[in-house]
Amino acid sequence: MRLDKYLCDMQIGTRSQVKGFIKKGFISVNNTIVKKPEIKVDEEKDLVCYMGKRLFYQKQYYYMLHKPAGYVTATMDNQELTVMTLLIGAAGKGLFPVGRLDKDTEGLLLITNDGELAHNLLSPGKHVEKTYYVECLGEITDSDVEHLECGVDIGDATITLPAKVNCLSRSEGFSSMQLTITEGRFHQIKRMIQAVGSSVIYLKRLSMGTLYLDSTLPKGAYRPLTEPEVMELKLPK
Repeated sequence: MRLDKYLCDMQIGTRSQVKGFIKKGFISVNNTIVKKPEIKVDEEKDLVCYMGKRLFYQKQYYYMLHKPAGYVTATMDNQELTVMTLLIGAAGKGLFPVGRLDKDTEGLLLITNDGELAHNLLSPGKHVEKTYYVECLGEITDSDVEHLECGVDIGDATITLPAKVNCLSRSEGFSSMQLTITEGRFHQIKRMIQAVGSSVIYLKRLSMGTLYLDSTLPKGAYRPLTEPEVMELKLPK
């Protein structure tokens, strides 16, 4: 890999900026100052330093974001605030959100630049479980639970795949539950609840695959995934 590309990947600066840093002698490779941006480096073996500080090459980045309501799940939007505006200071080029949470939905959102992992988590054939905390109007009856668990008609060509329902509270005017699905259809949770005669008033994603929302992470905050969390997500299912 060219030295200037290595430095750009490490977000030391733009291509023109890092070339300037190299010419000024700010960069050393294996304890030797280098002044040629085209020099080749081995990102796994060579010791690269910027102004005396060692750089550790990392190509793929993984972050857990506790998405608050009011942000759209997109990398860019001309009219709305996106979740990416919450990733101030996050390292990594080409970051994007994995999947989509509605603007008014809160909870776990994985941000990465690992396209292969994103594909594996979102591919319909993988049936990755996603668990949500749901609050809705009215009482969710045993019959409603049975329908949700068997699959309901939400207006698509096929009914939804079987879901897992854990009712937390049920009363005449309000119900809450944990609902686990293995699909990612448009507004799926809201449409499923509508299909049994109720409506969602609050929705929060708690988990995606093996990744669970960190209960200590405030709304709007993010943190890097731990190495075990990344490894668990990548394990074949």
